[in-house]
Amino acid sequence: MPELSPGPDFLKEKYNLHASPEVSASAHHTEITTGEEIPETDAQALVQNYLDRYSEAISDPDQARREHNIEAIKRMLHSHFVIKPSEIPEAYFDHQRQMAREQGHGDIEISDEMHRQLTEVIITDQESTLDKWVDYLSSEDATYPMWLKYYAIRSVLGMGGFDKERHAFSKRSKGTTKPFPDLNREALAYVLDAIEKKYSEQGIDLSQMPEDEQKQFEKLLDSENFAKLYAWAIEKVTPASVEQITITEGKWVKYDKGSDATPLVQSLQGHGTGWCTAGESTAKAQLEGGDFYVYYSLDQQGQPTIPRAAIRMQGDQIGEVRGIAAEQNLDPYIGDVVQAKMAEFPNGKLYEKKVADMKELTIINKKTKAGEELTKDELIFLYEINGKIQGFGYQNDPRIAEIRATRNPKEDAPIVFECSHEEISYGLSSINEKTRAYIGEWSMEVFQKIRNYPQIKHLYESFPDKKIFMQSLETDASINSVETAETALQERNDYLSS
Repeated sequence: MPELSPGPDFLKEKYNLHASPEVSASAHHTEITTGEEIPETDAQALVQNYLDRYSEAISDPDQARREHNIEAIKRMLHSHFVIKPSEIPEAYFDHQRQMAREQGHGDIEISDEMHRQLTEVIITDQESTLDKWVDYLSSEDATYPMWLKYYAIRSVLGMGGFDKERHAFSKRSKGTTKPFPDLNREALAYVLDAIEKKYSEQGIDLSQMPEDEQKQFEKLLDSENFAKLYAWAIEKVTPASVEQITITEGKWVKYDKGSDATPLVQSLQGHGTGWCTAGESTAKAQLEGGDFYVYYSLDQQGQPTIPRAAIRMQGDQIGEVRGIAAEQNLDPYIGDVVQAKMAEFPNGKLYEKKVADMKELTIINKKTKAGEELTKDELIFLYEINGKIQGFGYQNDPRIAEIRATRNPKEDAPIVFECSHEEISYGLSSINEKTRAYIGEWSMEVFQKIRNYPQIKHLYESFPDKKIFMQSLETDASINSVETAETALQERNDYLSS
């Protein structure tokens, strides 16, 4: 029987969760699928059963089922908490008109198409920011118990934008157009660690804080208000400055598997790494799986105290590599240091592509900022034509989108294809014996014409994101008719059009 406290009691008192329709429905589902009846009078068991269902869904050993479950959770949250087009207030569009006027565009009318685009941006931003919380809290890195994950996500659903002057999050209203709060794993670790310790026998060590901060934090902790605690934690997290990250001299420190997590946690807290390892429960769980290496660069006093990169081991293999740039990618200066260290580990070579990709992206980023031309190979890399750019973070390195936003694909295409503008056709009528690349609508009619011009080597519906692949399909030698050939192709999921 799983331990029922403190989670169910905490959620029962905070949200009256045991009496909610979703908890009742979950108990009914358990009774149907397992035959186990959960008494309506047992609040702890009702809440624990509800938490267990989510825990099983996001930790399903079958990866495909697990991903399906997580997507289902996202869809459910989107349907209930992401703004609907009809809920976007007219004041939002009035604000867009006012902004356009202040920027010198005069009085503009928002067309139906512009209205649709603005609506789509609002909804997409809300979905993507909410999805980041779901992805992280359902990942192996988030080692928190399920009741804390529920507390976090339920709190986030009620939070609006962060007011930098008030140092607080606003309450989320039904018609808000703002995205959900940014995910800061380090700040989240502060909050969930503190709540967990409050309900455990460990207690909370605040001796590292000045006395006035201790009192402030204790007051916030008594309130158990996630939004206020999270805002406080964000304010305490200070990312390394630009000057600090240009310094790469420092040293690696190894924290042994199974060792006390406290020194590791204390060395990370307050530095704004964004690593969940800054939370004690996460650090402890990670050290149970293997050694943990952190590279600290020198601070202003010449001491190695600035965390820059981490290598978490799983047994004798590298489990993950994290940096302090956006989405925990490596910062532009530390790649060589990390690459040299990874060579010491059995599976270090598997990470070499990631290091090489980050180096290449850094070179391209510098050239872009300096206004220098990019080569064919650099453009092929940037547009991910021959493969994805791999980084060490949870999401794509944001520099990719930033650099692409400065490019004109129509100007870059001739460089990539090594031809002139005139040798690229953008429609059926312009295909001729000079054409070396085709970018445009794809149909059987286009294909029939293109096959007459063998010099056309590059095919795209749109460049660079929609490449058209030509393949030869072979069937079994025993197939001797069109009908049996079609059947054989369909059985392997190759479908033929008219």
